Amino acid sequence: MQKTTKQYKSASEILGNPNYLAMSYGGYRTNSRRVQPTVSQLKEDMKILSAMGVKIIRTYNVHLPEAVNVLKAIKELRQENPEFEMYVMLGAWIDCKNAWTGFEPNHHEESERNAAEIAHAVELANEYPEIIKVIAVGNEAMVKWATAYYVQPSVILKWVNHLQNLKKKGELPKDLWITSSDNFASWGGGDKEYHTKELNELIKAVDYISMHTYPMHDTHYNPIFWGISEDEFQFSKEKQLDLAMNRSVNYAKSQYNSVKKYMQSLGVEKPIHIGETGWATFSNELYGSNDSKAVDEYKAGIFYHKMRDWTNEAGISCFYFEAFDEPWKDAGNPNGSENHFGLFTVDGNAKYALWNLVDEGAFKKLKRDGNTIQKTLNGNLKRLLDSVEMPPHREFEKQLMETK
Repeated sequence: MQKTTKQYKSASEILGNPNYLAMSYGGYRTNSRRVQPTVSQLKEDMKILSAMGVKIIRTYNVHLPEAVNVLKAIKELRQENPEFEMYVMLGAWIDCKNAWTGFEPNHHEESERNAAEIAHAVELANEYPEIIKVIAVGNEAMVKWATAYYVQPSVILKWVNHLQNLKKKGELPKDLWITSSDNFASWGGGDKEYHTKELNELIKAVDYISMHTYPMHDTHYNPIFWGISEDEFQFSKEKQLDLAMNRSVNYAKSQYNSVKKYMQSLGVEKPIHIGETGWATFSNELYGSNDSKAVDEYKAGIFYHKMRDWTNEAGISCFYFEAFDEPWKDAGNPNGSENHFGLFTVDGNAKYALWNLVDEGAFKKLKRDGNTIQKTLNGNLKRLLDSVEMPPHREFEKQLMETK
């Protein structure tokens, strides 16, 4: 009897499918990316993510060994178990000229390295067509607050068109999807300074829009939704926090809808998925005790589940940021929020968002670097709630709160 070949899914079948949860992933365990995770470590992580129902992960660049090693890890897991499914949204990092050099960034020219990054992404997509389903040209590469490296939309458009042309010529898989992953404002959902001819052409050129939304950051920068209103004081602490996180999700929805509205104003109809959103669990900066009091495991857990509920029901893929804490992101400040976006600690402890999966036995027999998957705080909910700081007292803009 002839053995049947496993049929792998295409991007169009994966994205928007609630049975294929999406996750942003980096496997770095130390405060430096010079220490690359091994294939064995990456395989452990893939098994943990698979146990959560995650079946597509997003990477951020191809010039470091981790990207190739992730692909090797997934390929080996498939060889060991043909039923194992994990797909990749491969990020090709894009910079402006002089980015990260100590010289003044030139935002009107691109880095010479971009061509090599794209070429390597093409090489990998052809080597691993059964795994790589999306190439993202750039990560927050157009948003103007990325002052160290942002480029003009024309640069992203150039490389998106290049990849689309390779598909047409048969030099890339025809069902590979091409996008760019960027802030909602960069996709036309914010200030009109982004509404350019090149952006409009880019929206038409990509296979789908990958947009980022971070209500957590705006608890400091634009806190029109953040806080507890006077008429909510009557409720329990848990209820007050639930209402606050509802407003946070509504804020994310409003940014999603603003991108959709702009896209439709151009006469374009195509999928919009969330390339990034997340909520840190600790910060000694703008989101912690000395400012918006937004971050802790409890609020982060509520946000995670509410975002999953909304996006799953709406047929939106949500590449939640992120799977594991990564200490390299703010190596100079271990308590900085960037180091604490993971659903797991570096040691593999499941934060509050995932306590329910630990209870269900999802991670039984799985380990990260020799550590079994256990709940943070030993699963003591009272201890967690006692440590939660309440958002400030504030009134809100009614229009936002009524976001559909």
